[in-house]
Amino acid sequence: MKAIILEDESRAAKRLQRLIEEIDNEIQILEVLESVRGALGYFQNNTNLDVIFADIQLADGLSFELFEQIKPDCPVIFTTAYDQYAIKAFKNNGIDYLLKPIDEEELEKAIAKLKAMTQVPKLADLMALAAQLNTGKKVSRSRFMVKIGSKLRSITIEEVAMFYSENKGTYIQTKEGRNYLIDSALEKLEDEVDDSLFFRISRKYMVNIDSVEEMVLWSNSRLKLKIQGSTDEEIVVARERTKDFKSWMDG
Repeated sequence: MKAIILEDESRAAKRLQRLIEEIDNEIQILEVLESVRGALGYFQNNTNLDVIFADIQLADGLSFELFEQIKPDCPVIFTTAYDQYAIKAFKNNGIDYLLKPIDEEELEKAIAKLKAMTQVPKLADLMALAAQLNTGKKVSRSRFMVKIGSKLRSITIEEVAMFYSENKGTYIQTKEGRNYLIDSALEKLEDEVDDSLFFRISRKYMVNIDSVEEMVLWSNSRLKLKIQGSTDEEIVVARERTKDFKSWMDG
């Protein structure tokens, strides 16, 4: 994988490069750039990258100024001493936001996410997407941004076991059993996710077909589900939705 580092502090840049190479020797650091101006010059002749590791405050401005001009088509892992730019970072191809001093374990997780996730669409993919939009075909969400303490994390749709509502909030439960509050109602999510993968089984739950581990016949012609990552909670298909749910599960 080809990468560059945007970092104006020489010591921080050398440490980051060393950590990257120790974590994954397939990542090749082509260049370390310390300014927006220098990066703009670099991108005039070099655009074929797989990832950018970017500090936000560079020697002559913010890296966002660079991304507003070059519009990179690869993911960006932001590394910074400031947490106030997190939301803007995720709007600029950011897939992770690491606070300095960089924690090696957090960096390793970010690189693992980079290698596992679907890359940002190339031109051909964008043309295919435009064709889908022209034909009115639904384009589904692929990730959700969640807050964990003072940090933000992007969760891919493949990680989601189910969505559920509780105490006037809407939550993601991952296949690992972790729960995250999101800013979206279940009714809105129904229109945003792929309906071949997710089914609204009741007013409270919408489940991922790949996370349904077991179905048990329940009272009043209903079904009780065992969902990957869930423990003791009773997850029951509403009676009026049971027939449609069975058809959905049957493909």
